[in-house]
Amino acid sequence: MHAFLRLAASAALALAVAVAAAGPAAAQTAAPAEPRFVVASGGSAGEMTVPVDKSQVLTVDRPFTDILVGNPEIADVVPLSDRSVYVLGKGLGSTNLTIYGPGRDLLAVIDLVITHDAEGLKQRLFDVLPGEDVEVRGVAGGLVLSGTVGTARALERAVAMAERYAPGAVTNLLSVAGSQQVMLSVKVAEVRRSLARGIGIKPTVFGEDFFVDVLDPLDITRFLGADIMLTASEFAIDLLIDALEEKGAVRVLAEPNLIALSGDTATFLAGGEFPIPVAQEDDEDGSTITVVFKQFGVSLAFTPTVLDGDLINLSVAPEVSQIDPTTSVRISGFTIPGLSTRRARTTVELRDGQSFAIAGLLQSDFTDQVRQVPGLGDIPILGALARSSEFQRSETELVIIVTPHLVQPAPPGLLAAPTDSFVPPSDAELFLFGQVEGSDPAALEVERQVLSARPGGGISGPYGHILK
Repeated sequence: MHAFLRLAASAALALAVAVAAAGPAAAQTAAPAEPRFVVASGGSAGEMTVPVDKSQVLTVDRPFTDILVGNPEIADVVPLSDRSVYVLGKGLGSTNLTIYGPGRDLLAVIDLVITHDAEGLKQRLFDVLPGEDVEVRGVAGGLVLSGTVGTARALERAVAMAERYAPGAVTNLLSVAGSQQVMLSVKVAEVRRSLARGIGIKPTVFGEDFFVDVLDPLDITRFLGADIMLTASEFAIDLLIDALEEKGAVRVLAEPNLIALSGDTATFLAGGEFPIPVAQEDDEDGSTITVVFKQFGVSLAFTPTVLDGDLINLSVAPEVSQIDPTTSVRISGFTIPGLSTRRARTTVELRDGQSFAIAGLLQSDFTDQVRQVPGLGDIPILGALARSSEFQRSETELVIIVTPHLVQPAPPGLLAAPTDSFVPPSDAELFLFGQVEGSDPAALEVERQVLSARPGGGISGPYGHILK
């Protein structure tokens, strides 16, 4: 049903419509002046946008007589005078508004769009994100965000705010300016120091029909040993003197580097897999043995999110593992090795180029063990002949450091690979001079040109991506 309103007025040859909410506007600028649409008689006056449950005043510079609304369920109009109309948004959608002059002369047809409060959202975005170029446009049944923001966090805030005005009806066309690729450098450094001392005498008595090992042997490598044999007609006593002092230091260093887009997860593994037998139930034979492979080596998984400016939120999980034969087990004839693992998982916030120690360990182990023949080992002085002593001490220091960088891809031809300058040796270089790598002046010149084209280049310079 059409809503038809009539006013006595003279015919109009031209029409100008002022709509406060017409057209998109950037959130970082103040509200623009009201636009005016001037059309000839019988033309289109453009589009008028009105927030739902709010009103706008339409003004005409010439008197009109009749106003026709296509769908009164979407919008309601009330003439205020022969030159102005009160327009109220009743429901989401679009319709048209037809304006007639005297003699049923068509003055203009206005597309009337009732949307969510785009103007209110523009003002809120200007207050919360004053430096961002965000445009808001109302469409039938929803809102459209477009423009460019500086960070992913600003984009998330803009979309979240728009959802408050139009739940489930926001079309996000925003883009993020600047570099959104993050390179994460992880350094896993570990130092283990150990000290072991042992001294003792291991007596062994044996004869023609028997063999008695009085003390179990010490589980250390003999550094200094003396073997004393006492014999009789039917038996013999073998005294093995063990004396040992061991010192050791182990250094473990892993530096994996990985790049990911902001908001995406990247994984990396440099290592291998070893088989583990697993029993599987079988309806026919009872059980079968299958093989499952377990990963080991240097692995890294992280999810970066670029926040305001150069602030980066990192969800990172580095791991360094290696096969440890000392923790292996033997089951049903299979030897299953163990793993020595250093692992961390956390979330931190860092700025570009900053470092943070996300994990650390200080561990000190002490072992003091005495083995002796009961009774004989308690005799002063002489009891040392029936006693073995062992002392072990170990210290471990571990730290995991992460450093994120905002990066950009390098231009073609400016990246040098480790194999660029490798030349296989000739027969003379390999067999006569024992060289494992040949020399090629042409290859060295190419490498020199590539490295010299990069500022601060060199063998130990940055690689992979240009640090911003």
